[in-house]
Amino acid sequence: MFENLSEKFDRAFKVLKGRGQITEINIAESLKEVRRALLDADVNFKTAKEFTQNVKEKALGRDVLTSVSPGQLMVKICHEELVELMGGEKVDINFQGSPGIILMSGLQGSGKTTFSGKLANFLKNKKGKKPLLVACDVYRPAAIDQLHVLGEQLGVEVYSNKEEKNPVKIAQDAIQYAKSNSFNVVIVDTAGRLAVDEQMMEEIANVKKSINPTETLFVVDSMTGQDAVNTAKTFNDRIDFDGVVLTKLDGDTRGGAALTIKTVVDKPIKFVGTGEKMDALDIFYPERMADRILGMGDVVSLVEKAQEQFDEEKARKLQKKIQKNQFNFNDFMEQLQQIKKMGNIKDLMGMIPGMGKALKGVEIEDDAFKHIEAIIQSMTPAERENPALINGSRKKRIASGSGQSVQEVNKLIKQFEDTRKMMKMMGNKKNMMKMMGQFKGMGGGMPGM
Repeated sequence: MFENLSEKFDRAFKVLKGRGQITEINIAESLKEVRRALLDADVNFKTAKEFTQNVKEKALGRDVLTSVSPGQLMVKICHEELVELMGGEKVDINFQGSPGIILMSGLQGSGKTTFSGKLANFLKNKKGKKPLLVACDVYRPAAIDQLHVLGEQLGVEVYSNKEEKNPVKIAQDAIQYAKSNSFNVVIVDTAGRLAVDEQMMEEIANVKKSINPTETLFVVDSMTGQDAVNTAKTFNDRIDFDGVVLTKLDGDTRGGAALTIKTVVDKPIKFVGTGEKMDALDIFYPERMADRILGMGDVVSLVEKAQEQFDEEKARKLQKKIQKNQFNFNDFMEQLQQIKKMGNIKDLMGMIPGMGKALKGVEIEDDAFKHIEAIIQSMTPAERENPALINGSRKKRIASGSGQSVQEVNKLIKQFEDTRKMMKMMGNKKNMMKMMGQFKGMGGGMPGM
């Protein structure tokens, strides 16, 4: 996500590295790189120019402390401006009402129907709501079928009527159905077109007027860059939506839409889609996104994702097992499954400060743990429970059953034993204090980390 943009910002800050102070001359060179980075990311020229002008004014008007280098100060100022550019702070979706009505709008292919499913899943599992999905795309039967398939996967009911060709009537009937059946949120998925046209705008405007939604969202493919911003402006001028959803942010996006859309339409980005799975949906936090663009990672989001998979009772049981040195391959496998549920592995790694740069050009597949799972699943229940049983002949059998080499089996067992030792040491407070003292004596950090 935003790898090229991050790299170019980093290059811009290096211009000031080693300089004693910020001057008109050296900042001009740095800001030239910043502006180039924004333009390459498909940010419009006016926005890029205003951004660099604001940074220049703040940088020249701020004293550089002896403990802060000019490069660090530039990072701080650019971070502040990026946050402001993307909206300043997160804005919540309004799903309150009897029922709350959320109207989806956008072009065909933007990911509108998929996002409707993701939003229903989000409201059901994280907000405790009972959502109803409504299929109002009367032009594409496949879109109606897609919504029914998603609803079935999520355990969310879908309202549709293939015989009715008036989307206004379908939406109104769906809301009455929701009121009669105790649904507290209605998500209306409307038709999109390959391009903006008058018929489409008239139709979505009529639907909005007839159902008076509590929230209207504009869904846009972030990979379309500046085109996404132009389309957003056209929609906003006509239907005055409340917020933007950027889909496919996990793809080859340059970041122009995320950095420009708030400035152009003055509407906040509320959600970002980061994958095909139904839980690949994130609330948009401008500050966290700025952290990631500038290579600072996003530890808060990483912790939140971990907490979503955290089971307090299981954690207590696991801690007792670790203290007794009873951590086994079943526990190891369970931890892997929890990590997988958190999302795309490379995306998660990118949330750790400094890892984005380290992973540049490295391909980490979603099924990165596949070979580990195959090896563990090829063990007998007794071997998983008691790894000490695994001798040479058992390793050969496990390797054969998993399609891996004996060397790979040995490697996994070694990693497992190292993990178990580290976990036991961290579970012991005295050892933990000893380790902290060792790290302090080594200069505060672990070599190679």
